Amino acid sequence: MFFLKNRKYNYHKYSIILLERSDILKSKLNKISKIIINNFNWILLFIIIVVILRMIIVFLKDYILKIDINFYNFIVNNIRNESLTKIMMVITILGGGKVILLSSLILFVIIKNKKIGLYICANPIIVTIINQVLKGIVGRKRPNQFFLIIEKGFSFPSGHSMVSTAFYGLIIYLLYNYCKNKKIKYMLITPLIILIPLIMFSRIYLGVHYLSDVIAGFLISVVYLILYIKLINKNILKGGKINLKD
Repeated sequence: MFFLKNRKYNYHKYSIILLERSDILKSKLNKISKIIINNFNWILLFIIIVVILRMIIVFLKDYILKIDINFYNFIVNNIRNESLTKIMMVITILGGGKVILLSSLILFVIIKNKKIGLYICANPIIVTIINQVLKGIVGRKRPNQFFLIIEKGFSFPSGHSMVSTAFYGLIIYLLYNYCKNKKIKYMLITPLIILIPLIMFSRIYLGVHYLSDVIAGFLISVVYLILYIKLINKNILKGGKINLKD
């Protein structure tokens, strides 16, 4: 009898645990479904753009655009010099994974609102994953002549272009909307706005990307950033102002 009672008790206990876990799972699934429904138009737009890019790149995979060749040759023959190369080496590092990851962690520590800090840290990780998926789909080879540094992996879209646009773009957005001191705001925003196209240019200058690689990376990141900012505003802003000091 004791064994049967104990068995019934355990069964009842496990049933309660399973019900609680199923309720938590349902709650999380409902939240995810609401996010998808609320952002359906933007998600659909992103999918359409990716599909169109895929259709275009099917034709470009083994064919380099004339403008890519002309722009690449123009830089090699008319712009490259020792002094500028040193500058471009530094600029391209500012768009690299190590610098951006370190910057994300520093911002996470500095910003008192840890929810914003987490979104800043997650941002470059998410966009890097998207970039690697797209590179695998497209499979476009990098330039094989006149390169000044060696990079592994495929060329399209540019990872530096995508990650720097997403990371610095988000910082620009947050500063513009929530930094109260106008002088500090524009002192920080102006160099960041200039930095993004400089990083893009550095990738072509150093011979590891074509013009279409960096432009595509920029445009894809802009679409991604619109969605990401909307997600931040939905989950953290909630109709009010983000307080970076909270």
